[in-house]
Amino acid sequence: MLAAISLARAEPATSGKTTMAAFHKPSNTELKKRLTPEQYRVTQQEGTEAPFRNPYWDKHEAGIYVDVVSGEALFSSLDKFDSGTGWPSFTRPLEPENITTRTDHGLFMRRTEVRSRLADSHLGHVFEDGPAPTGLRYCMNSASLRFVPAERLDAEGYGKYLPLFEKAGAK
Repeated sequence: MLAAISLARAEPATSGKTTMAAFHKPSNTELKKRLTPEQYRVTQQEGTEAPFRNPYWDKHEAGIYVDVVSGEALFSSLDKFDSGTGWPSFTRPLEPENITTRTDHGLFMRRTEVRSRLADSHLGHVFEDGPAPTGLRYCMNSASLRFVPAERLDAEGYGKYLPLFEKAGAK
């Protein structure tokens, strides 16, 4: 079983005027206004969306996935794979310091829950049954993520990730 860890700090995920260091989580009232009911249920109440009926499980476009609440950069399409589970799955986080993990004893089993560091959003779980190079499967809820296409990275303040896609020829 994966050990639950809590990472200490995150680098700013944007290059614009607002940095992740300046992020303050909105109140529950504000979150209920900003998020869809499904996004709120998943991120704030540790819900799970239905498999195969979510927007990112079969998305193959180049880009990054960020926390729907804070905008923290979390995962890259370059690390995404088809796990056959019906949820978006990744071999590793784009910015490991932007996530935390903890042991989840729900559903009568022991799992490792994945959360965003700054917003403390429930993202999903990580399992030790993924492909190389890590052997991990970060099984995430689409409702907790926002996709930023590679061609929009610079415009949305994530320009520092453009070289990843240029190098991979994915842009």
